[in-house]
Amino acid sequence: QVQLVESGGGLVQAGGSLRLSCAASGLTFSSYTMGWFRQAPGKEREFVAAINRSGGSTYSTDSVKGRFTISRDNAKNTAYLQMNSLKPEDTAVYYCAASRNVVVVARQGAYAYWGQGTQVTVSS
Repeated sequence: QVQLVESGGGLVQAGGSLRLSCAASGLTFSSYTMGWFRQAPGKEREFVAAINRSGGSTYSTDSVKGRFTISRDNAKNTAYLQMNSLKPEDTAVYYCAASRNVVVVARQGAYAYWGQGTQVTVSS
């Protein structure tokens, strides 16, 4: 079955960096657009960034532009989210997800598979 496993979360001070990884199995990774989402306490899950099948096109939400970078390695079946200049408001559980959409998409309903999430906590 399809599995998406996130790793790399943790506790970091404001201004610090973390790199999240999403290891995929049970699917043809290069056939899926990959996305990262996050859910802060008491808030709805929101889109963070997405990358198309080849890695040649990315899209991210305005609040993380210039700080977060999404990438992928199709040979390793892994997607990444490099997070720099972290802020306390970035604190959330981060989820990766896979979509059969050809183009990058922010709509959660377009993603068929989801990981269990990894906690990111940014202290002030």
